[in-house]
Amino acid sequence: MEPKTALIVIDVQNDFVLPGAPMSVAGAMAVVPNIKKLLEAFRRQSLPVFHLVREHRPDGSDVEITRLEDFLARGPYLTPGTHGCEIVAGLEPLPNEYRIVKTRFSAFMNTELDLILRRLKISRIMVCGVQYPNCVRATIFDGVALGYNVTLITDAAAAQTDEIARANIIDIANIGVTCITTDQAVNS
Repeated sequence: MEPKTALIVIDVQNDFVLPGAPMSVAGAMAVVPNIKKLLEAFRRQSLPVFHLVREHRPDGSDVEITRLEDFLARGPYLTPGTHGCEIVAGLEPLPNEYRIVKTRFSAFMNTELDLILRRLKISRIMVCGVQYPNCVRATIFDGVALGYNVTLITDAAAAQTDEIARANIIDIANIGVTCITTDQAVNS
């Protein structure tokens, strides 16, 4: 991996990953081992790691308008201080890694991610996490728009179905994003 590369890990939180959780993504548990491999590779090389997490106020005042009704109907999820809001066991940030809170799909929207990446002189980001049609995709598209060389780690990003994953990989590749597997990423 190039020295100016950072890993972006998106929303690997209990409420998205654990089966039966309020926002459980069917394919999320399957990608956890690959995300762990990526984390280990970046940590061995002392490359920057960014953990992006969703957090919402219990009253829903910071939830997207398209999700507000569902958020209120299900009861709060991704609320700070709850088990559901925590990063999945085994993937927690180390003290020298970045944990950034977001309230929208894109990891770049209204966060300090772009500022810190530029301060660290990062030009390439590798993206993984949960889930394809929402946060992973929005982050990738915004990363491209902001001028980053973006790589998607295809088998370390989750979707509800394989069909959804494949469709998103095709769209993402069609905008010029490099799409590789975990093994390709850790051996590059």
